[in-house]
This record gives sequence, structure tokens and C-alpha cells, in this order.
Amino acid sequence: MRTKSPRAISVHSSVFSVPSCSTAVAALIAAAFSVSAQTPHSLFQAPREVLAFYYPWYGTAEKQGKTVHWGKINAEQHDISDSTHYPAQGAYDSHDPALVERQIKLAKANGITGFIHSWWGQNRLEDEALPIVLAAAGKENFKVSVYWETAPAKERAQIDHAINDLTYLLTKYATNPAFLKVDGKPVIFVYGRVMGEVPLSSWPDIISGARAKSGDFLLIADGYHEKYARQFDGLHAYNICSSVKGKSPDALRAWAAKHYGDVVKLARDNHRISCVDIIPGYDDTKIRHPGLKVDRLDGQVYSILWDETIKASPDWVLITSWNEWHEGSEIEPSLEYGDKYLTLTKEYTERFRPK
Repeated sequence: MRTKSPRAISVHSSVFSVPSCSTAVAALIAAAFSVSAQTPHSLFQAPREVLAFYYPWYGTAEKQGKTVHWGKINAEQHDISDSTHYPAQGAYDSHDPALVERQIKLAKANGITGFIHSWWGQNRLEDEALPIVLAAAGKENFKVSVYWETAPAKERAQIDHAINDLTYLLTKYATNPAFLKVDGKPVIFVYGRVMGEVPLSSWPDIISGARAKSGDFLLIADGYHEKYARQFDGLHAYNICSSVKGKSPDALRAWAAKHYGDVVKLARDNHRISCVDIIPGYDDTKIRHPGLKVDRLDGQVYSILWDETIKASPDWVLITSWNEWHEGSEIEPSLEYGDKYLTLTKEYTERFRPK
């Protein structure tokens, strides 16, 4: 059973006007409010979700005046210079509402409950796509969260910038009914880049500052570390490809059984949301040199990771990815794989979230 989140101490304003209330007591109450604003929530267990990382950064010349993130597109040869595989529907534009609606309907039909929308800052291409995704999600009872990708600047300027970005997200988008919430609190995922850019000592100021301006929320950190479990509301990993690479099916199963068990235990021991990441494979050798490749083994990698995930019983399963075409981790239909990975996703989500 999930425990209730700690609340700020409820004190009527009249307490502060009573002559017998000492300065020390008032200071203690003020400190309690401050600690509550920074403290992560005690969550055990959150309702089950299957969420896929979603990239809204693609653009076509017809809609954007130039191709964005695809590179050179050769439709006749079914080749895109910056994409490992070729989308079954061809290169598309993430700002096309009809396209987004099709993606969400397809994802939901195959057991995915929401997208984690890559977000790089205010007024960027990904930010401009978010209202389109939320509108489509609202029609399908589908959830949307945000993947906070970068936190520029340093020291106090970085803290202020982070507070501003969180406040922007929470006040502009998180009030939308389609935005992912737990116990009414919006959920934002924090990418490893941000975890590396922001010193651990800055997070209390960032969290309390954003809560003061926009209300309560949950942050899910990228990285399975005890220090993160003490400060954030949940833990996840974006990409496990370096751990999966080169393993035989038996070795992969043994690794996944231990790894997933350990990370779920870490979260549960700290009363945090437990997330497990699954990949179908990975191949960024078309855009990076030498790059990294994890062979899909004709679906075995995905199936083994799903099997061990279900045994570990996390709160949330995160799929890397719906459509990270640069890195060849997509489960969105492609010419190379058809809808193989959506079919597998439906099979396993029905086991993870039985109706």
C-alpha cells in the first residue's frame, strides 16, 4: 500500500500573533515549512504505467522549411542519413497533429500508457510540440510527462534558470488533465545530463523554489544511486545499452534478473517510485563514430528484458524508445522490423498490467 506524502505542518496564522509564542517556536515552524518544501515524497507503490521515451524534434521541409533531425532523406532508396532505420510511414513532422494522434492511438493500442516527451527548453521545437501531444493524449486517455534534458548556466544562475524552467512546465502544461500525475502531483523525469550538470547541493534550492512558485510535483532522477534515492521521488535509467552489449541471451537474462531486482529494491527501501528501463536494441553507428551497437537478436533482447522486468515487479516500465531514430532504439514501426516490437509490447504489457 502506498503511504501518504508528508505534508507541511498546518498552522493557523493566529499562532504567530499569540504573545506566548516564542521566537524559537516560530523559527522551528518556519524551518518545518522549509524542510517540507524540499523533502521528497514517500511513495510506495505508484499505479503501474508503461511509458515510452518520445522525441518530438523531427521536421520536414514541407512544414518547417528544412528537414530537422532527419538529415538527408532519400525516399526512393528508403534511406535517411541521420536515422539508423527507416520509418514505416517515411520521414515525418512532429508538429503534424494528425501524425501525433496516430502515434498515440498506436501506442495505446499496444499497451503503452504514456509518453515521456523530450524537452530542451522554452520556445524550442520540442516545447512547441508539447501542446500538440497533450491535446492528442487528452482525446485518448493517454498520459504525457516531460524529460528535462538540460540545465544551463552555473551556480546561482543555474538554480534560478532551473526554477524558471520547472515553473514554466508546471504552470503551463502540468495542469493539463493528460499530464502524468501521482496522487495529483505532476511527474517530471530528469535526464542524466541534468543530473551531471546540477550539483547535488543545488537541488534543495531548485525543488523548494519551484514548489513555492508552482505547487507540488515529483522528480524522477536518471541514475540508481542511494544519494538520489534520498533526494528525489523516484529513480530510472534512460539507457542500459552499455550493460546489454555483447551478452548472450543467458548472460543477459542473468544480468537483468539481478540488476532489475536490485534497482527495484533500492527504490522500495527508500519508498520511491521504482522504474525499470527496457530497450529493443541500440545502434548509433550511423551518426557517431565508432558508436555503439546492441544487436536486437531478432527480438530476444526485448523479450528477455521484459520477462525479467515482470519478475522484478517495478511500479513503472520505461521503454527506450518510441522513436529515437538516430540511435536505432525505436519500437515505432519501421521498414526493417515492421510492427514486430509493438506486437511484443502488447504481449508483455498485458502480463504487466492485466485488465
